[in-house]
Amino acid sequence: MSEQKVLSDLEIAHNATMLPIEQIAERAGIAVDALELYGPYKAKINPAKLRLPQGKKPGKVVLVSAMSPTPAGEGKSTTTVGLADSLARAGNNVMIALREPSLGPILGMKGGATGGGYSQVLPMDDINLHFTGDFHAVTSANNALMALVDNHIFQGNALGIDPRRMTFKRVLDMNDRALREVVIGLGGPTQGVPRQDGFDITVASEIMAVFCLSTDLDDLRSRLGRITFGYTFDRAPVTVADLGVEGALTMLLKDAIKPNLVQTIAGTPALVHGGPFANIAHGCNSLIATRTAMELADIVVTEAGFGADLGAEKYMDIKARIADVAPSAVVVVATIRALKMQGGVPKDQLDQPNVEAVAAGVENLKRHVGNVAKFGIAPVVSINKFATDTPEELEWLLAWCAAEGVDAAVADVWGRGGGGDGGDELATKVAAALARPSDFHHLYPLELSVEEKIQTIVQEIYGADGVDFSVPALKRLAEIEKNGWSGLPVCMAKTQYSFTDDASRLGAPKGFKVHVRDLIPKTGAGFIVALTGAVMTMPGLPKEPAAMRMDVDSEGNPTGLF
Repeated sequence: MSEQKVLSDLEIAHNATMLPIEQIAERAGIAVDALELYGPYKAKINPAKLRLPQGKKPGKVVLVSAMSPTPAGEGKSTTTVGLADSLARAGNNVMIALREPSLGPILGMKGGATGGGYSQVLPMDDINLHFTGDFHAVTSANNALMALVDNHIFQGNALGIDPRRMTFKRVLDMNDRALREVVIGLGGPTQGVPRQDGFDITVASEIMAVFCLSTDLDDLRSRLGRITFGYTFDRAPVTVADLGVEGALTMLLKDAIKPNLVQTIAGTPALVHGGPFANIAHGCNSLIATRTAMELADIVVTEAGFGADLGAEKYMDIKARIADVAPSAVVVVATIRALKMQGGVPKDQLDQPNVEAVAAGVENLKRHVGNVAKFGIAPVVSINKFATDTPEELEWLLAWCAAEGVDAAVADVWGRGGGGDGGDELATKVAAALARPSDFHHLYPLELSVEEKIQTIVQEIYGADGVDFSVPALKRLAEIEKNGWSGLPVCMAKTQYSFTDDASRLGAPKGFKVHVRDLIPKTGAGFIVALTGAVMTMPGLPKEPAAMRMDVDSEGNPTGLF
């Protein structure tokens, strides 16, 4: 008897039957005239045309986070989709709110962001590639700004912009290390004013953060106007409003700002919109999409990027300060494979049973669970099941969670799907968590200085002894105080692989300090980015990029895409 072939994520997605997007909209309570169709299975929603039931209370938010990511895989997006499908299967009115994937990591090594197995949002190949063009619009707005800035300098520089003190870069939605540092304006007087420049990846740009934190079109315009892109020769900040181009940038984003409606394999409505990185930016889908889902559904399942030390902390300390989107329940995803890796097992030995390694690696999960509790919410641990997990390993982890007083469930949503029974136990645990009162609060008050906020995050969330500030960072702290920006929250830019700023230190390290090398005020987004360690705002490609296995067939269908 031959073994049954294990289908790839792409094959599973292509074998699924999608419903016309109008039917998904009807299921979500969205009128047809609020839809802007992008083919039969994708649409944008115009929030201004939504007709909502009178008296409906906003839906409760379930935030899905995870332990520290490893190459072994944690399956946070898969769990998000499977959990939402399982909650819908139990009769709840549910919507999903996810980020859009970045093309750079897709062609590099990270993979997509549409889930996996039988817990995916569809059409997965469209979503993982160009989708509805939102990222192209953000890229265009960002680069239009910088073209206008350099043109202003070339045309006489009435604002007195110092070309040596630019804090804003051009962007590209690609991993391209060759563009990290460039020189522009070469070739003589007619080619512009030469200066050192560089590129960030689109998802690390402030315009992407502004896009995702704006509450509506007017707020978008206002935030764009507040962006500081550089300083004058007198070291005064210069904003987009000073240049007078916030209206043009808003025009380039007017369609992209509308949330995208798609569906899961099981037919659960999903809003996929916006996509800031969580190790560089704040790592959450757009606020407009989250609030739209809350208006339409009773339960909104959303996620925050990477581990709970990054995306979840930023969701609760940045996104949830701007609008009333605080989570009523939090799920922390863990896998036996990742716990073994955190416990010191090499990747090529993760398939071997090893309860001792699970026990050694569980300290990483313990710190994440404890961190979530610091925001006043008792998390639920979702154990994302892999075929190589042994009953002994799963039973040990469930027993550990019980001894720690943490609700936990094994979820087989990759193989059995949320539309099947793979996530039923997890959905039951989460529903019970939603029914319990929570005492949500932020980690720190905004009245603290920027230095004190960073100290709080690294000590309370990362478990560090303190912070080392470089000389440039100390100078930037003084500038932030001088310019009146010290009341902003902090967005830590840190490796996702470790609680420290050293990606190689796994588990739950102690006795370390976090090194802050620079601070970048993002006055439009409304936070201060603290650059730590060697984290890059423009990633590079690996030795063997995932693009090497990708192609299309004779009918134009992608192959090799996960």
